[in-house]
Amino acid sequence: FRNEGISTRHNPEFTMLECYEAYADYHTHMELTEQLVAHLAETLCGTTSLSYAGRPLDLSAPWRRGSLAELTSERIGEEVSIHSAPERLRNLCSDHGVAPAPGWGPGKLLLELYEKTTECELWEPTFVTDYPEEVSPLSRRHRSEPGLVERFEGIVVGRELCNGFSELTDPVIQRERFTEQLERRNAGDDEAMVVDHDYLRALEYGLPPTVGLGIGIDRLAMLLADVGSIRDVVLFPTLRPEQSDHGAD
Repeated sequence: FRNEGISTRHNPEFTMLECYEAYADYHTHMELTEQLVAHLAETLCGTTSLSYAGRPLDLSAPWRRGSLAELTSERIGEEVSIHSAPERLRNLCSDHGVAPAPGWGPGKLLLELYEKTTECELWEPTFVTDYPEEVSPLSRRHRSEPGLVERFEGIVVGRELCNGFSELTDPVIQRERFTEQLERRNAGDDEAMVVDHDYLRALEYGLPPTVGLGIGIDRLAMLLADVGSIRDVVLFPTLRPEQSDHGAD
């Protein structure tokens, strides 16, 4: 359950599949995801070449892969990255209809720009990779790209289907991330996390290199059933209270 709004793609109650694998990384779970979705399409629909909302959709593996910065740059027609000047990113956000908050850093600005301009345009299955560290507090730092983490989201028909990342297993770095998140939360960022002391204690006992993945089952069902609203695949969607023709007594 999430205490959030309702739309054609969001419901407070939803079904999630989470899985974790030791001694693996985010590349492993990108492969797992595309194989799982292709297998489901073959099993349930007899093919990976489907139609959704009247448009063709190919769910076969491999899916396209591209970094968040690369895909955003391609979409808006100019190069941007985590290392772009914050003021330039802020201006680009404003130009594309995003009102940046004063406390947003380059990572948050880049993410908001991507979500406004690019995510909704990714119709064919695409893994968006290498997210900013600023907006990914539980993810492992990228092995070769400073400021980024080893995280991906699977986007299909312009919406997020899954989210996965190589887990951050260093309790010292994780505590620093939680502290930064708490500062942002105190500054008004409702999406920022709080310090999870139990989780930190567990990390101190030790966690091997691990990757985690979460798949939205309801959105996957929407794809395979070719329906436009999450209400059509949720067993008990939120309804308005029934009212008598005679009104309340």
